[in-house]
Amino acid sequence: MASGLRERKDMGGHHAEEEGYLLSSETEEDNDYVARRSRRRGLPSTRCFRLFVIISSFSFFTLISAYYFIPSLSLRTSPCVRAPEKGYQCKPQISHFWGQYSPFFAAPSDIPDTLPKTCKVTFAQVLSRHGARDPTSSKSEAYNNTIQKLKTNVQRFTGKYDFLNRFEYTLGADQLTTFGEQELVQSGIAFYRRYEDLAKRTTPFIRASGQDRVIASARKFAQGYHEAKISSRVREEEYPYPILVIPEGEGFNNTLDHGLCTTFEDGQPFSTIGHKAQETFLATFLPSITERLNKELGSTANLTATDTITLLDLCPFLTVASPIGAISPFCGLFTEDEWHNYDYYQTLGKYYGYGPGNPLGPTQGVGYVNELIARMTGEKVNDHTTVNHTLDDSKGTFPLNEALYVDASHDNDMTAIFAALGLYNATSPLSNTSITTPGESGGYSAAWTVPFAGRAYFEKMKCGGASEELVRVIVNGRVQPLESCGGDALGRCTLPRFIESLSFAAAGGKWDQCFTG
Repeated sequence: MASGLRERKDMGGHHAEEEGYLLSSETEEDNDYVARRSRRRGLPSTRCFRLFVIISSFSFFTLISAYYFIPSLSLRTSPCVRAPEKGYQCKPQISHFWGQYSPFFAAPSDIPDTLPKTCKVTFAQVLSRHGARDPTSSKSEAYNNTIQKLKTNVQRFTGKYDFLNRFEYTLGADQLTTFGEQELVQSGIAFYRRYEDLAKRTTPFIRASGQDRVIASARKFAQGYHEAKISSRVREEEYPYPILVIPEGEGFNNTLDHGLCTTFEDGQPFSTIGHKAQETFLATFLPSITERLNKELGSTANLTATDTITLLDLCPFLTVASPIGAISPFCGLFTEDEWHNYDYYQTLGKYYGYGPGNPLGPTQGVGYVNELIARMTGEKVNDHTTVNHTLDDSKGTFPLNEALYVDASHDNDMTAIFAALGLYNATSPLSNTSITTPGESGGYSAAWTVPFAGRAYFEKMKCGGASEELVRVIVNGRVQPLESCGGDALGRCTLPRFIESLSFAAAGGKWDQCFTG
């Protein structure tokens, strides 16, 4: 594995260099990352080579036709995903209400996300969440315990619960599911298609936070991008694409993974605000569901409130555990109204845990926003929070002259980044006693902002008649109005006005409060 550099900052602001790594999408090794990005050899791609190996079985004409016109297996996805840009569309009346556990879907937008006829995109950056995964290890164990308890307490299941007679818990922990991998392949395809004028001439600069599922997601994104490029008959000279991995862990500077701000991570009240908001809201809807389940299952079921949340969670997790995203029978145990409550419960956790509702939430996204400013302006990163300057001060590991960028991260970090950008500054504080719908909250909900494989596009464009470059931000298909910088009817601000609106991040947010007490 190639050695690189990572940086650790202690509470006093001192930096210490440690080992990091860079890898390619398939080999996990890249001994000369900068050279790989600059090489432009006229050699066939790995995919071409594999096809020519089997040329004896096909005529040359058939081979070339298959290469360019027949979608590969990776492009064949769930019947619930009819287009990469639209995402998951099976039973949207419930599947779009699973909070951060919803598979990606295009959120409704009041502003069209198409490119105006007189405009040309000159820069595009995507910030992506990893694809659908198994539950975390602690939750997977808890879910299994709930199922075993239920099967022990209830001798026979009938009616809509009949499937439980045959159900066995087999979910793993933490890793991408096959469906989650497909989500990122589709995301790579969508990104290529949207920015094809740029994409056909270049490859994106890709970074991933250092958890396995995030790295795997970046690889799958790259795979989809590559396959879309090949399918459009563009010669590909460099694949697999190199991916810069920024390690996660205590003390590491990483703008794609929070963890440095100790007051936020462990201090009161910041580390518990989100959970408390959720607990208050749970009391408004969960007891009646638990009561209903116990009545329908029989007096011996003895389900608790925690068990009820488990059964709700199992619906999305078992759905995305299906390679084609088949709706789990667990989903049918609950009504649409109950799913709407569940979705809002998850939304409160994000809003008050990492978003605008937490005084230190937006500060966790400041470093990434300052990197975005640097890329959009072509100027050196100016940040004293979570930026890894060992990487960002190097043109090799933080270039400023690329047209396309891809960053892979997590839902909590994206929530903080959106808050640092001020995307939902116009949203009134969310109630913890009654539902505020996305329509009422300016598009804020966990499902609309950070679903599995969620994505935010940051665009710069030049338009006829405009003397300055314009900026637009699109979150899961929803164009943000950008009120903070005076967005026009198409959700665009001039680049200078957009940068000015990010003064909170430029000043470091509330980083000075991160190491008090």
